[in-house]
Amino acid sequence: MDMNSAPTSAFWSQWQLAPQITVPAILLLALYLRMTHSGKHASTPRQKRFFLSGVGTILLVSITPIGVRAGDLYWCHMVLHVTVMMITGPLLVLGTPQSFRPKNWFFTTFTHPLLSWILYAAVMVGVHLPGPHEFMMNHPWIHLYLEIPGYVVVSYLFYFNLLDRNLVGRRIGPALSVISLFIMMIPETLTGFFIYAAPHSIYAGMYSLNDQRRGGSIMWSGGMIVDTIWMAFAVYHWIKSEERASELLDEEMQREAL
Repeated sequence: MDMNSAPTSAFWSQWQLAPQITVPAILLLALYLRMTHSGKHASTPRQKRFFLSGVGTILLVSITPIGVRAGDLYWCHMVLHVTVMMITGPLLVLGTPQSFRPKNWFFTTFTHPLLSWILYAAVMVGVHLPGPHEFMMNHPWIHLYLEIPGYVVVSYLFYFNLLDRNLVGRRIGPALSVISLFIMMIPETLTGFFIYAAPHSIYAGMYSLNDQRRGGSIMWSGGMIVDTIWMAFAVYHWIKSEERASELLDEEMQREAL
């Protein structure tokens, strides 16, 4: 089904409550606010704005027509996918207090820079391969209950060591963060490009060719734009870390000279 088959006004009039997503999102925000009001995990106003924005993007793609039609319009699915994996996750990471670093096996294992990169890339590409995508769309409970939570978790684990948090408790240096984000652009953009360039529906006629191409272009071009923004963040943090290292070196040299 294509968006062009229905009036635009009818499309934008379709909203939903989506309690399977909105309730956990609100609970997550409540847990965050409770945690950050304690002395152990205090957060700055800037971090709170980032986290609130991250939760807001989840609601944005869940209750709006994008979420309503993500099961039958490919471009809506792709907007949801790009938003949650490339925008929501990073915003939640930027909103995370510096002191937050769980020591449990799951978090320690899946925030490993290499493993989290592989997992993120596998999900990014895998859910758009014909077999997995058709299976997911033909079993609505996966789309309704697992898709968005899965994207949020995988994205958060990947970006946890790559973005700011004042470089505290990270397992990868600022320079490698930039490189990791840059290399991730390759599977993201190639996946979107091949979907866009396919001469026929690659999902057994599940979507029209125009709808499929629209979705591919969103992942291809939209993903590159979002990636560039986070790379700019990472480069800025890299520069600031070098400035801090230089200041510390100057202070040490001055002490030795006295």
